[in-house]
Amino acid sequence: MYTNYIIAGVLVLNFFLPIGYMLFKKQKQQKTTKWVLGSQIFVFFATVVVGSLLMFHSASSTVAMAAATEAAAGAAPVANDGLRFIAAALSTGMSTIGAGIAVASAASAALGALSEDSKIMGKALIFVALAEGVALYGMLISFMILNA
Repeated sequence: MYTNYIIAGVLVLNFFLPIGYMLFKKQKQQKTTKWVLGSQIFVFFATVVVGSLLMFHSASSTVAMAAATEAAAGAAPVANDGLRFIAAALSTGMSTIGAGIAVASAASAALGALSEDSKIMGKALIFVALAEGVALYGMLISFMILNA
């Protein structure tokens, strides 16, 4: 029942305890950093193992989960539609922001290069078009999400 809380607590402790140890310990930085990295790797894999054991410990929890899933099946399409719309909006919006940043850098560099040599117009245009393609790919992904 409290499996998710236990795993979340262990992961939070995995992050804060070694970093706190590193900040308050009066040792050489190299030894402390190696210890922090090693302890975080160890606790991460221990969390994966313990979480797997806790989630799959009994068949009764699986049966209860299946019953809850069947009971909520009527409301699932509405939630899935909303999440699908959010995913489509995020893919379009984030790709457009990224394309805007890329086009701003590429276009200003292309204009600077064109002022020095007018023969490189085609090469400069290709780089600006590649940056603009990021937005088109994001819109393509959003269409794929909406039609799934």
